[in-house]
Amino acid sequence: MSNVTTVPERPIVATDTEPATDNELLVYRGFKFGAAFFGWLIAIAMGVLLSAAVSAVAALTAEILDYRRGDAAAQPAAAGITAATMAIVVMGVAFYSGGYVAGRLARFDGARNGFGVWMVALLVLVLAAGAGALLNSQYDWLSDVRRPDIALSTEAMTTGGVLATAAMLVVTLLTAVIGGKAGQRYHDKIDRLL
Repeated sequence: MSNVTTVPERPIVATDTEPATDNELLVYRGFKFGAAFFGWLIAIAMGVLLSAAVSAVAALTAEILDYRRGDAAAQPAAAGITAATMAIVVMGVAFYSGGYVAGRLARFDGARNGFGVWMVALLVLVLAAGAGALLNSQYDWLSDVRRPDIALSTEAMTTGGVLATAAMLVVTLLTAVIGGKAGQRYHDKIDRLL
């Protein structure tokens, strides 16, 4: 006969929704600029790659369907809505990727670091717009830009541009935060196992 005693398993009682962490690990929580910056770099790279892919597919589709410039000029609102929608989708996927990278790099607080990706992008956008406005005030480059003749009123184009910009800001913010949370989940799974 064998003298083996079995120890009954203790039931696991969940007291908190998040795994318990040591006090030493609390130092690593919070916003990490490095994670947000590299997440922003990934978001920009993904934006460029996805824009190139979408442009190639659009050009191929236009060639197959024999869609010409005259067709777009006949329905400028539809062409504008399609272009704005695809730009918003592409940037949403790109910022999800950037937020995911920031969440993985930071380990904790994925949503906060995903938001950091969006804030770095917004800061760079504001700085670039300011530099462009400063250079335009000195060299007046915008007077040399020839805008194509579009059969839409300036008011309709302004309204569409404002709506597309607002949608782009909201979608990229949400996808960056969601991507950051998704990147953090990997580390949460490991913490639960340990």
